[in-house]
Formats: sequence, structure tokens, C-alpha cells
Amino acid sequence: MENLTPFFTLGVALALGLLIGLERGWKDREQEEGQRVAGIRTYALIGLLGGVWGLLSEQLGQALLAAAFVTLALVLVAAHALSQRQERDVGITGVIAGLLTFAFGAMATLGQATLAAAGAVVTTILLGTKPILHAWVGRMEKKELHATLKLLLISVVALPLLPNEGYGPWQALNPQRIWWMVVIIAAISFAGYFAMKIVGERRGILVTGLLAGLASSTAVTVHFSRLARGSPGLENILASGILVACATMFPRILVVSGIFNPSLAWALLWPFLAMTVTSYLAAWIFWRRGGPRHDHASTPLRNPFELVPALIFAGLLTAILLLSRVLSDHFGDAGIYLLAAVSGITDVDPITLSLANMAGDTLGIASAALAILIAAFVNSLAKAGLTLGIGGVQIGSRVGLAMLVILGSGFVTWWLVP
Repeated sequence: MENLTPFFTLGVALALGLLIGLERGWKDREQEEGQRVAGIRTYALIGLLGGVWGLLSEQLGQALLAAAFVTLALVLVAAHALSQRQERDVGITGVIAGLLTFAFGAMATLGQATLAAAGAVVTTILLGTKPILHAWVGRMEKKELHATLKLLLISVVALPLLPNEGYGPWQALNPQRIWWMVVIIAAISFAGYFAMKIVGERRGILVTGLLAGLASSTAVTVHFSRLARGSPGLENILASGILVACATMFPRILVVSGIFNPSLAWALLWPFLAMTVTSYLAAWIFWRRGGPRHDHASTPLRNPFELVPALIFAGLLTAILLLSRVLSDHFGDAGIYLLAAVSGITDVDPITLSLANMAGDTLGIASAALAILIAAFVNSLAKAGLTLGIGGVQIGSRVGLAMLVILGSGFVTWWLVP
């Protein structure tokens, strides 16, 4: 069977060329024969050519493969230049695609067939989604481009440079781990912003609450509460949007804790699942009672990512990590519960990440889970208070009553399920 390996790898090289050539041929399918620089057959042959030269290079040296690549590049560039006499298309996508096809063919015969196949598939997808990508770039705002670059800066550039070891009292501060938590939270908010933009702002209050709540359920709560004060008769619908936004907090906590401590996420699963289901049920009830559907609900989000809030979050997380260890050492679990309650007034992410670090090490899983549950309870009650204070009694009573039922379902589930 080993003697058949070259035939197999050459077949892979040919198939990868056919795959890329299929997309290129479909794109230029309306052109007459002979007007295209390269079509499905040419790309298939380029892939096969790369495979052949890959096999030969094993016997004659890698310099021969490099020379073949350079020769192909010159041929493709010359063909592209000649085609400019008939069609003024300065794009060189076809040239790059041909060179990649050759490279993938060579990789397939040099023991990297899986990687070559993955690269060919990604290349074909990029080639085939040109209209979508161009439209997306055309709609992108300057602040969104800067947000993308900032997220890449803190993740791809900054994260690997940070030391991965403990510092400070109790060795509780691991710079790389702390920054990784910041990246996770920033990425979730980033995804929520763009999900909201893709769906659009005029798709209904429920969709707004669901997607914008992924980035900041507190911001959605404040925004809808303000709308309620100036829009009598919309209390049920806006209460539904607030409850949907708040419901996103529970699966978000599960995801964040699960990334760093799966055992902790498992301990939280049933009470948080119960609160999620109850939240959506309450939202559905208010939605059904809301009367006419109102499609307009602009998102309160203004920027997908800002570096200063990320730095503030990192500082807050560092402080909570230290306080958690101090209170745990001096007051035991009671100190952790108090810290969770205070932290939950503003945000549940820092205390969640802090306890996910400690759970199973210096703090029991059950104690950490109860502390996160307390933080979620306090945060939910704080949102109910914001709704009452900003939106008034009409919407505040609805959200407050629903929150009591939601938290009650979580407490009962926690009590009954071991």
C-alpha cells in the first residue's frame, strides 16, 4: 500500500485544484471560451503540477520546487498582463489563487495533505464570498474598524507577551490569565454588537434585548426603562425586552465559568437553566399581553470595543481576585459571599472569573457556585431597581415581580438539586 501513497497524494492535489477552479470557473462562467486567463481545468492542472513538483523535490531538492513556483508566478503575471489589453481589471486575485493552488498541491504530496485541504477550502470560501465581504467592508464604520484592531491588539499581540505565573500575595495574580479573562469578556461584547448590527435595529424589541443584552444587559435595561417613561402603553413589550436582555446573563455566566472551570459551570447548570427558562417564559407572557407589535427599538450600544473600559475591567478583576483571597483566608466562605453580593450590584463578570480561578483550589466548588448565584441574584434585583427608578411603577412592578419569580426558581432549583 505504501507504493500507492504518491497516487493518493497526487489525487488530493488534483482535487484541491478542481475545488478552487470550480469557484473560479463559476465566477467567469459567462465569458466565452478563450477569454479567461484560467478556468476549472487550468486550476486543476496547477494543483496537479504542484503535486508533481512536490514529489520531484523529494528526490532532486527543495530548490527545484522553489524554481517551479517562481516560474509559475512569472507565467501567471504575464498572462494577467496580457489580459489587461481586453479587460481593465487590475485585480490580482486570480494570480494569487493560482499560486496558492500550486502550493496546496505541493503540500499534499509532502505529507501535509490535511493542512492543504483546509487551506484550499478556506481559499475557495474567501473567493466565493467576495460580494458579501465587499458589502460588509462598505458598511463598516471607522469606529468598528478601530474596535476590531483593538481587540486583535489585546488578544493576538498583548496576551502572548504577558508572563504565565503567579505574582503578589498568595501568588493570586497571574497576568496572562487575568488578561485572557479580559479578552473573553471583550470578545463576547464585541460579538453582541455586531450580531445586533447584522440583524438590524428595526427587528423588534425582543431581538434587540436578546442581542444587545449579550453585550450589556444593564445598558438595555436602562434604555428600555427610559423608553417606557416616555411611551405609555408599551410597558408590557418593553418589560419583555428587559427580561430577555437580563436572561442572557445566566447562560453568559455558564459559558464564562465553563471556559475556566468546567466543574463550576456544571454546579451552576440547573439553577441557571431554571432562571433562564423562567425569564424567557415571563418575557413571552408580557409580550403576548403587549398588544400591537412595535418594530422599532434602537440599540443603546454605541461602540463595539473601547480600550479604557477593558483596562478598568482588568483593574476591577485584579482587586476582586485579591479581595477574594483575603476574605477567604480571614472570614472563610462568609467573606466570599459578602464580596459576591457587593460585586453583583454593578457586574457579575469580575466575581465570576475570580471565583472560577479559586474554585477547586482554595475554595470549594459548592461555595464558589453559591457565591456566583448570590452575585446573579443581587445583579438581577439591581436591574429591577433601575427599571423602577427610571421607568416608573408601571414597568418597574412588572419587571420586579417577574424577577422575584425568576430568582425564586433559581433558589428552589439550587435547594432541591444536589
